[in-house]
Amino acid sequence: MPRDYVIRTERVTKVYGTGGNQVVALSGIDLEVARGEMIAIMGTSGSGKSTLMNILGCLDYPTSGAYFLDGERVDELDKDHLADIRNQKIGFVFQGFNLLGRTSAVENVELPLLYDRTGRRLDTLALAEAALERVGLTDRMDHEPSELSGGQQQRVAIARALVTEPAILLADEPTGNLDTRTSMVIMTLLQRLHAEGMTILLVTHEHDISSYAERIVELRDGRIVRDQRVATRRLARELQPVV
Repeated sequence: MPRDYVIRTERVTKVYGTGGNQVVALSGIDLEVARGEMIAIMGTSGSGKSTLMNILGCLDYPTSGAYFLDGERVDELDKDHLADIRNQKIGFVFQGFNLLGRTSAVENVELPLLYDRTGRRLDTLALAEAALERVGLTDRMDHEPSELSGGQQQRVAIARALVTEPAILLADEPTGNLDTRTSMVIMTLLQRLHAEGMTILLVTHEHDISSYAERIVELRDGRIVRDQRVATRRLARELQPVV
């Protein structure tokens, strides 16, 4: 039986500029991500990892090649269709949290549901509350970002990414603005979500953070130079206190 791939790329290339000013950011990327995997994408600045994540997140188009997300080819879709794909299939977690100020945690989490044009999700508030409960923030639902610690803000961001029940979670340097202890809390949470079956792609330049993944894909000069399964850090039995 063929594997169930959430992500599959075929010879994906991204070129910026024209003529003699061309910069090849990605060169012939072949990547397969099975449902339920947790993968760390690594590479130095300029390696192409951010460009790859933008394409996988349907924020940009490849110059050539094909990209299949959850069984659908998406690199040929127009911008409106890509926006729907982002809303329905992808959960984003960013280094800077990207929460709305003067807006409660539950309202921040509810926001993606309000842009869902399928009409499938009617009780958006209940879904947002359930997502916050999933990340251990039931007692912070009415707090605004300024009233939350950095770790709590990132948990709200993760809840917002989960609320649409996406096919994949894309986390771009999710611990970049956090101290070491708080980073461990966030990575333990992501690892627990993975243990529950969530597919997670994590961009990081930190080896300590990549050790939470089960597979490491390393880029250099726009090419994959390493794709290796690794031993992961042991999942903590108890989720650490909310910070």
